[in-house]
Amino acid sequence: MQACGFGDGLAKNGVLLLNLGGPESLADVRPFLYNLFADPDIIRLPSALRFLQPVLANIIATLRSPKSSEGYAAIGGGSPLRRITDEQAAALAAALKGRGLDAEVYVAMRYWHPYTEEALQHVVRDGISNLVILPLYPQFSISTSGSSLRLLEHLFKSDPVLSNLKHTVIPSWYQRPGYVGAMVDLIEAELDKFEQPEQVNVFFSAHGVPKSYVEEAGDPYKEEMEECVALIMAELTRRGRGNEHTLAYQSRVGPVEWLQPYTDDSIRELGARGVHSLLAVPISFVSEHIETLEEIDMEYKELALESGVKKWGRVPALNTNARFIEDLADAVVEALPYVGVIAGAPSGDTLVPMGDLDTLLSAYDRDRRTLPAPVEPWSWGWTKSAETWNGRIAMVAIIVILLLEATTGQSFLNNILALD
Repeated sequence: MQACGFGDGLAKNGVLLLNLGGPESLADVRPFLYNLFADPDIIRLPSALRFLQPVLANIIATLRSPKSSEGYAAIGGGSPLRRITDEQAAALAAALKGRGLDAEVYVAMRYWHPYTEEALQHVVRDGISNLVILPLYPQFSISTSGSSLRLLEHLFKSDPVLSNLKHTVIPSWYQRPGYVGAMVDLIEAELDKFEQPEQVNVFFSAHGVPKSYVEEAGDPYKEEMEECVALIMAELTRRGRGNEHTLAYQSRVGPVEWLQPYTDDSIRELGARGVHSLLAVPISFVSEHIETLEEIDMEYKELALESGVKKWGRVPALNTNARFIEDLADAVVEALPYVGVIAGAPSGDTLVPMGDLDTLLSAYDRDRRTLPAPVEPWSWGWTKSAETWNGRIAMVAIIVILLLEATTGQSFLNNILALD
């Protein structure tokens, strides 16, 4: 397969799309949650207790799956993320072919099928020699793209074939004109559905991350998100729209402080200020999934109406939007010359340089230090947060129960969970 001038002579090009993954049925919810909480970047234990990570992941998944299952049941019984990502992969392959570039496009999910390991098996089987790694997160974060890239780094180093695979990573692409233009197109289409479009507050709701990720670990996510919103609003202004806008962060969990302002608090404040029309924009997400279909469409819409908002709208996720897919194809073509280069040129004005996995990860994790977890690690001592202290007591209780089970052979935990 000729690589359109890229690579050395005959080359087989591939694109690896990275995404979170999601349960495709209600039966998948518990194992999906287990995979999520078994990730040490999600729940981090002290070094002496890390051997308990699988046990605790199993406990948390068991306790949380009923509530999570309710959410997935409300959107049809499972996440549409895999289907939509497969559709994006097919559309991207077609767009690349339209540019004269034959490339296989693979989907690699972090916590569900097709797992990253499964995708890489196909990459090796197909004899791919040039690989462009493209996270489907517009903004880079150590908790999303970073988690997948750390896994890839481990898999590349542990496999002799993958360790020699020429590759490059496009870490973020929020600043690309095609992406910005596609978002503005969608926003304008929804604004025009309001009776008074000029009175609508454009409400950007981004996925949150713990504040410590930004302040202690140097995560560029907040800065990239703010720049992304500024670019979108600048384009809206250029098109003659003068709407006010808000940026807030959703999906926080646990007692630690996350990026603020929080989406729910911002909705209440806007309602109290007399804002009657809100247009929600899911700015972190390029595919519909539970955080758009259930959290935004149901929970936040209900909260907005209860808070005094009269008119509510929501911009759809990009999914297979033609302008968006064409822009991703352009990004892949632009990245191919950097395949195999130790450090590529920055991708536009992004804060994280394009390059191979080692180079990219060292851009924010040079010392490979332990990153803060979304849920505070267990440590002794009093705290201002009663919730944190209760969580530490619960952690001690769980460990005691596990020790009792190990020494007596009786399943105390199962008996507790079985209580009505």
